[in-house]
Amino acid sequence: MLAPTDPVLASEVRVGAPTESEHDEDEVRFALTSEAGLNDGLAFPFVLAAVALAAAAGGVTAGGIARWALVDLLFKCAVGVGAGLAVGALLGWLFFRAEWRAMRLSEHREGFVAIGATLLAYGMTELLHGYGFVAVFVTACRIRAAERAHGFHGVLHDFVEQVERLLTAVLLFLLGAFVAQGGLGPLTWQGALVGVLLLVAVRPLAGWVAQLGTPAGPRERLVIAFFGIRGIGSLFYLAHALGSPGFDVPAEQAWAVVTFTVLASVILHGVTATPVISRLDRLRLRRARSGGRETAPDEARVAGERL
Repeated sequence: MLAPTDPVLASEVRVGAPTESEHDEDEVRFALTSEAGLNDGLAFPFVLAAVALAAAAGGVTAGGIARWALVDLLFKCAVGVGAGLAVGALLGWLFFRAEWRAMRLSEHREGFVAIGATLLAYGMTELLHGYGFVAVFVTACRIRAAERAHGFHGVLHDFVEQVERLLTAVLLFLLGAFVAQGGLGPLTWQGALVGVLLLVAVRPLAGWVAQLGTPAGPRERLVIAFFGIRGIGSLFYLAHALGSPGFDVPAEQAWAVVTFTVLASVILHGVTATPVISRLDRLRLRRARSGGRETAPDEARVAGERL
């Protein structure tokens, strides 16, 4: 449940507004944003595995493992990717290439289209028994790839960003109200230790190992590994698990652990995001200037500097 990450809660670590360049983002922002987009859906099979294990009282059978691997892991992920590509291709055509101008949605420049695209991709994929979150991410990538130079991407980005911030503020307000009403009362020191170790040890170590062999420099790998920001996705998965039959765990204690971890992440990563990312940006700019003759290198060159 605590696997999904959420750079919305520390906006400095996510990609900015879309541009025409394919290489306008640095490695840190691109990695953290793409990770968050993917792991919202890729966490699902492992949450389902945990729910199944809890329902079976820890009993594991070869048939259960095979069904999980073939259905929950491979099939549903493949459906999510396939449906996302199909819906993204259709919407890309409707947005930018429809023969009738009245059907070309990009001409209307309505940001609400983003909500329709999200619900269409999610709903179609869920009807096909795939992972809707994976499909939404793939759909967005496919629409972006359909036409990079169109200003409609900026309209969609601005609208989604505003809606995202509004919903995040509402959910954080509700989370604060939950804490004020004693939501952290059932939290034990073992549960708090799990949350702290996840943020300062498990995630950084696993994130560092996962990046071995990637083009990122050592400083960039360290920052990417550290900023595993926990957020709204964990609340969704906890609610989903508690609503599943057979998942008989202490709900109050589970809510307390997840809430504590999210709040600790918001404080830890929220405070450190701006100075850390600003420091990396300054180092990239300095290195780009020292490596060329121009005093004002373009954004693509600055973003391409490895630290």
